[in-house]
Amino acid sequence: MFSKKGSTQVRPALPDDGHLTRASFAHLDEKAILRKMDLRLIPMLALLYLLSFLDRGNIGNARIEGLVDDLGMTGPEYNWTLTIFFFSYCFFEVPSNLVLKKLRPSVWLPCIMVAWGLVMTLMGIVKNYKGLLIARFFLGVAEAGLFPGVAYYITMWYCRHEAQWRQALFFSAASVAGAFSGLLAFGIAKMDGVGGLEGWRWIFILEGLLTVVVAFAAFYFLYDFPETASFLTEEERKFVVWRLRYQGSKVETAMVEDIRSNTKNAPAVAEVEEFEWKYVLDAFSDWQIWVNIFVYWGIVCPLYGISLFLPSIIKNLGYSSSKAQLLTVPIYITASILSVITAWVSDNRGIRSPFVFGGLCLTAIGFIIAISAPPSVPGLVYAGVFIATCGIYPAFPGNITWLSNNLSGSLKRSAGMAIQIAVGNLGGAMASNFYRSNDAPRYTLGHALELGFIGAGLIAVGILFFGYKRINAKRERIGDDHGLTVQEMARLGDKSPGFRYVL
Repeated sequence: MFSKKGSTQVRPALPDDGHLTRASFAHLDEKAILRKMDLRLIPMLALLYLLSFLDRGNIGNARIEGLVDDLGMTGPEYNWTLTIFFFSYCFFEVPSNLVLKKLRPSVWLPCIMVAWGLVMTLMGIVKNYKGLLIARFFLGVAEAGLFPGVAYYITMWYCRHEAQWRQALFFSAASVAGAFSGLLAFGIAKMDGVGGLEGWRWIFILEGLLTVVVAFAAFYFLYDFPETASFLTEEERKFVVWRLRYQGSKVETAMVEDIRSNTKNAPAVAEVEEFEWKYVLDAFSDWQIWVNIFVYWGIVCPLYGISLFLPSIIKNLGYSSSKAQLLTVPIYITASILSVITAWVSDNRGIRSPFVFGGLCLTAIGFIIAISAPPSVPGLVYAGVFIATCGIYPAFPGNITWLSNNLSGSLKRSAGMAIQIAVGNLGGAMASNFYRSNDAPRYTLGHALELGFIGAGLIAVGILFFGYKRINAKRERIGDDHGLTVQEMARLGDKSPGFRYVL
C-alpha cells in the first residue's frame, strides 16, 4: 500500500497496465470511487480557496470601515494597493505550477498558505500607505500558487467530462467568501477600539490567523496524487490512473472503452510525466491559450470589479457601512448556487462554450442595467450588480475547465493553465483602477469598461468555438492515427490527429 505522504517528491511510476481494459475493473463501483474522492478532496480545496479569496478581497470591506482615512490615503493610492497585488500574483503563477510538479501538493500548498496568512496578519499593523502597498505586493507573491495549482490538481484526479462540476464546487468558495467576508466584516468591525486597534485592522489580523491555522491542518488532510492516495485501495488507485490515462480513447479499442459517447473521438494519450521544456514552450506558443485569455479577461475584470468594490458601490447607494456589508451576502450566495448548477449541467452535456457565452451575456445585462439606472432608483443599480455577479461566477469555472479539457499532456496542461490564469489575472490589475472614488456613486466609467471587456470575451468565445469546430472536422476527414503509435500520439498531445477539442 502507498502512503499519503510518499517518501519521494515525484509521482511514483506504476507498472505497465497497458493490458488492462475497462472489463478488468467491471467489479468496481465507479460512482462510489468518485464520491470517495469528492469527499476527501473537494471540501479542503474549497476551504483553501475560500480563505485565499477572503484574504485578497477583504480590503474592500476594510475600506468602508475607515482604512483609507486612518492611513491618510487618497483614492488613487487605494487603487494602487489593489493593483500591485496582481503584478506579483501574475508573475509568480507559472513558476509556482512548475514547482508543484516537483513538490507534493500536500507540502507546497500549505506552505504558501502559511506565507500569505502571515502577510495578512501583519497587514493589520501597517502604519501608512507604503506599508500597505508592500504588504499587498507580498500577499500576491504568496497567493500566486493556489488557484492555478488547484485548478491543475483537479485535472490529475478527474476526467474531462467530470472536471467542471468539481472546479465549480472549488470555485464557488470564492462566492461564499464574498458572502462570508461581508458577515465577518460586519461582526469584526464591532471590535473597533479593542487593544487600541481600529476595527478594520482586526479584519486583517483575525482572518490572517485563521488562514495560518487552516494551513497547518491542510498538511495532514491534503492528498497528493491518485497513485499515493491512502483512502483508495491499490486496485482503485490503478483504476483511477487508468481512466485518466485512456479517457475517451478510440485507439486500441480492445484495450479501452469510451467513457462518454460525446468524447469518443477524444485523445488516446497517456500522460507524459517526465519534465521536458518542450511541453512548456508548446504551451506558450499555443493559439488557443492566448485567445482564451480574452475570454478570461471578459470574466475576471467584472469578477474583481465586483469583489473589490461591491461594498463601496452598495454603500454609495445611500446605505450604512453595516448594511452595505450585509447586502453583499445574498448576491454571493445566489451566484454560488448558480455556479454549481451550471457546472453540473455542463458536465452532463459534455459542452462548455454555451455556458461560458451565456454567463458573459448575463453579466453584460447586469452592467447595462447598472449603468443606465437613474440616480433616483438605487435599487436598480443593486439589481444590476446582482445579475452581473450571477453571470460571472458560473462562467469562470466553465472557462477554466474548457481550456484544461483542450490541453493534452500533464506538463503542457500545467504550464498552459498557469499562463491562462497568470496573464488573465492582469485583468484584476486593470479592474482595480476602473472604479475611482471621484466617480461615485454612479461609477459610469467603471461599468462601461467592464462592458468593453465582456464584449471582447464574447468575441473570443466565438473564435475558439469555430476554430475548434474547424479543426475537429478536418481531423475527422483525415482519420485518427496516421499509423502513429500510442507513444507518438502521446508526445503530440492535443496536436495529435486523434485528439478532438471539447466545444
